[in-house]
Amino acid sequence: MIDIGKRIKQLRIKNSLTLEELASRTELTKGFLSQLERNLTAPSLQTLDDISEALGTTMSEFFSEENEEQVVFTANDAFIDEQDDYVIHWIVPNAQKNDMEPIILKLHPQMSSKVIEPHEGQEMGYVLSGKVFLCMADDPKGIAVNKGDTFYIKGDKTHYLKNKSNRDAEIIWISTPPVF
Repeated sequence: MIDIGKRIKQLRIKNSLTLEELASRTELTKGFLSQLERNLTAPSLQTLDDISEALGTTMSEFFSEENEEQVVFTANDAFIDEQDDYVIHWIVPNAQKNDMEPIILKLHPQMSSKVIEPHEGQEMGYVLSGKVFLCMADDPKGIAVNKGDTFYIKGDKTHYLKNKSNRDAEIIWISTPPVF
């Protein structure tokens, strides 16, 4: 069962409206709306329809149960993309819709990651195993990043990771906004 008062308040705050502004839009009193939000009174269907419209929603959307946002992801949620040079573990499904995108990159010996073109954002990486080189357009030799080291860069230059060793390297790599 939906908590009508809580839902009204949630939508009002989401729309950056004060009780007074919502009262003005619905031609209801601020006190009545306050009582509704605290579940001290119940609205008629017509009043609820008016409130829903003022909050930019329909009655069916108002009563639809929103799925809770997933905040914990298990190994079963991950997607693995195996390429010749590397393997990407997409550890947060559909992360491209979020502000940041985390992956675990397994970079095979003597191979490079895909080249990341300049973008407005930042990236951070943590080497879980092995050693990689962070190569930039102006420094193709790269900077060594060892196991336990972190890199943090702006995305304003073309860059990629290179594994110059004879064993796999594994990196947690996070980009904001998503670029992988």
